[in-house]
Amino acid sequence: MLQLLAFDVRSALAGLSARGTRGGSTGESLLANVPARGSVGRFAGGSTRRLAAGRGFSIIEVIVIVVILGVLAAVIAPRLLQRVGQSKQAVAKSNAESLASSMSYYIIDCGMPEPGAVLSVLFERPPNVPETAWKGPYLNNRDALRDPWGNEYVLVVPGLVNVDFDVISYGSDNVMGGEGEAADIVNGKR
Repeated sequence: MLQLLAFDVRSALAGLSARGTRGGSTGESLLANVPARGSVGRFAGGSTRRLAAGRGFSIIEVIVIVVILGVLAAVIAPRLLQRVGQSKQAVAKSNAESLASSMSYYIIDCGMPEPGAVLSVLFERPPNVPETAWKGPYLNNRDALRDPWGNEYVLVVPGLVNVDFDVISYGSDNVMGGEGEAADIVNGKR
């Protein structure tokens, strides 16, 4: 910016001296301390340095920016990951309730499944159920049988929480028990 200003002042004074409007002064004495464009010049403090067309970031400025971004990432990332875990738990709970509703329709049509039955009875007719009784599939696709972590929902007959049956997701670790994202999710359980 200073370089462009010096160039403009030099051009303006040159134009004035050519027309002679400065009372006969050529204006050269005014430009004695202003360096030409791109040249090395002496400034008020006596230091000599090259005028640059543009200014970049110093290494200190870059380090400060990287540190600030690192601190922000360290503060925000755990909270964001916690929200992802909470949302997966909410989806698993909703899907367990939906599977329980589908299982209720199956029970109305076919009767209570025997202990040890799996939720695939909602998608494929089991061999012990007559074709005339089974009005399925009770699900749109087989993917509905998997929780957000990719594990199969488990059907427990009779239920541990509910009277007839439970639909359970064992959470992110797929092991009974656990806390947080690894906690078990059971339909009907608050």
